[in-house]
Amino acid sequence: MRPKSAHEMSHVINVIKQSLNGSSSIVYLNIKRVTHLNMTAFHCLADVLISASRAEPNRKIVIVTSSVIAWSAPLFETLAAEQPNLVVEIYDSAFYPGQTFVEDESFIPILRTQTKMTWRHERDILPRHGLRQGLTIADICCGIGDFATLIKRQFKPVRLVALDHSKKSLEYARRVAAEFGLSTIEYTYGDAAQMLLADNQFDFVTCRHSLQIFDRPDILLRELYRICKPGGRVYITNEKNSHCLGEPHSESIRWTYEQVAKLFSHFDMDVEMGPKSRRLLNDAGFDDIKVESFMVTNLDGDPRDFADVIEAWENVYAGQMAVRRGDPPDFIRRFRQGFKDHVLAALHPKGYAGWPIWAASGRKPY
Repeated sequence: MRPKSAHEMSHVINVIKQSLNGSSSIVYLNIKRVTHLNMTAFHCLADVLISASRAEPNRKIVIVTSSVIAWSAPLFETLAAEQPNLVVEIYDSAFYPGQTFVEDESFIPILRTQTKMTWRHERDILPRHGLRQGLTIADICCGIGDFATLIKRQFKPVRLVALDHSKKSLEYARRVAAEFGLSTIEYTYGDAAQMLLADNQFDFVTCRHSLQIFDRPDILLRELYRICKPGGRVYITNEKNSHCLGEPHSESIRWTYEQVAKLFSHFDMDVEMGPKSRRLLNDAGFDDIKVESFMVTNLDGDPRDFADVIEAWENVYAGQMAVRRGDPPDFIRRFRQGFKDHVLAALHPKGYAGWPIWAASGRKPY
């Protein structure tokens, strides 16, 4: 919104006035996607909002902004400070339920290890889902950017955008890319559920281990569909944590990972999503859907790597999430024991430990 005069804002203002006139309780003004706003536009919006606030002091007006647009919340908060029934809500302040659990910087080395272990499988899987050299690619919910760097080096896209909502993760990702001399990856701060990316611009869109930690994966899939070109593909990976396994002590391990699934469900996340991938992609409008699964194991390289990952899971799931849920000490002790038994299975000279992942993709119809 960058009008030269207030007259150019008349249509927008009329729509807002009609909405305000149609409600006497609460009204939401969604400006999450407004990337540019000059002072002419702001003063027009401010005038109508202040007038409406004073006319109906019992009506609540909520201005919905996003932290992705850095100027938006502070600008409208100055306006709301003078009107008690005018409120600014930063839509993505809680973004997705699991963000606080995975943004701890101490978790970064484990995320890199996880990617190293899954990449051994995915570098062979991705071409079966349509990834090849010379494509435009978006890696959505890119996290620390390690997957994007691997894609850049092996598949040499003509353009690669990597988007995430964690500033800490993106800072780390840019450092790693610089170390490898990969200066052309476009690391972007953004809200995956409300992306400021144009429609129909990517040949191949990836979103790994992320749908399962959104409380509304359908909204994220809708955005992945939107930015994908007709004929392009969206590739997703998700887990089924209750199927993590190990020997010896299989019963203890099985019980613990069944509890992991219930724990995530408590926080509105679904780490059982892997086998649901086909349905999710179909419901989102994709066709030519491909689904396969693979098992990451302690035989994929150094077993110590897998053990490190399991110990990190224990720290986050039993050390943070279970405590926040309010689980009693006896439960947490048994919960932790299953992780310790899984570590033992990973390191045992005759042991076996596994972590199942589903990879799936769908084509956006022409």
